[in-house]
Amino acid sequence: MKFVSSLAAAAAGLLLSAAVPANTAGGDAAPASVAQAAARQSAPSPELAAFKRAIRAKYDLKERSFAAHDAETIVTKFYSPDVISVGEGEGIYVGRDQIRPLYEDVVRTNKVKVESVHTFVSGNAGWDWADFHVYPTDGKSVPFTFAILFLWAREGGEWLCKGDFFVTGSLKTGKLGSALPAGSK
Repeated sequence: MKFVSSLAAAAAGLLLSAAVPANTAGGDAAPASVAQAAARQSAPSPELAAFKRAIRAKYDLKERSFAAHDAETIVTKFYSPDVISVGEGEGIYVGRDQIRPLYEDVVRTNKVKVESVHTFVSGNAGWDWADFHVYPTDGKSVPFTFAILFLWAREGGEWLCKGDFFVTGSLKTGKLGSALPAGSK
């Protein structure tokens, strides 16, 4: 729990520093999106590049599992046993046993795409701000995006998601809301 709290506190500080640029001209500066702040960073270190590859593989696994309506793979191969997931309008889930029913429900009628926006790693801990695009398959519901923070830990040489926190919106656009940008999929 202390690990997740420490990462969340550090990540919150990173978001604030990335989303609100310094105002050196004395006027009102428009807030930048996390994506704009990430784009200003230099080339990733070997450690960051390896972490990005590892979590991309986990995101691919999650996307494939949604497409196959396979909640169990998400619960046991993506998340750690002590995961904490908090979502706007969803609730607070602690541990795999609590998130399992949620995923058993949502994989039935949705496909997803995870788009990493800003990533940080140091040793065996890291986080990733991402846009989590949801495409309902019921033919009636409108696609939407969550701005999500994934918290990661390397355990036994494998990266597992220790927690996530999400709200409706997009880090790439820097806006809260429900709909995907026109033409995206």
